[in-house]
Amino acid sequence: MNWKRVCAVGEVPENTLKKFDVDGLTIIIANYGDGFQGFPPLCPHMEEPLAESGLLEGGVLTCSKHLWQWDLRTGEMVGMAEKPLLTYEIKREGDEVLANMESELVYDYDEEDEMDDDNFFAAD
Repeated sequence: MNWKRVCAVGEVPENTLKKFDVDGLTIIIANYGDGFQGFPPLCPHMEEPLAESGLLEGGVLTCSKHLWQWDLRTGEMVGMAEKPLLTYEIKREGDEVLANMESELVYDYDEEDEMDDDNFFAAD
């Protein structure tokens, strides 16, 4: 195991998420009230930056771009999500949040997912 200190508990208030860089890897830490979860910085759907578009309420993370959701307490997909959220193993030691960052978690994006849907309806 390669446990790394990510942040202090107080750096991520309840029902929020925050991006951190740890030894060259980027991780999002979410405080869902009953604990912490860590995951890659991009949504598994279309590479949307979750630090900007992620909303956290009642333990459920929502990517506001396309409304994909995951229950951070169980790791299960909710609603419209079609891919699981990859997560880092997280533990709390005193006032510190640590993540097992043995290797970077990355998604395989489909080619069709690379379309910029902001321009989907734009005229040619």
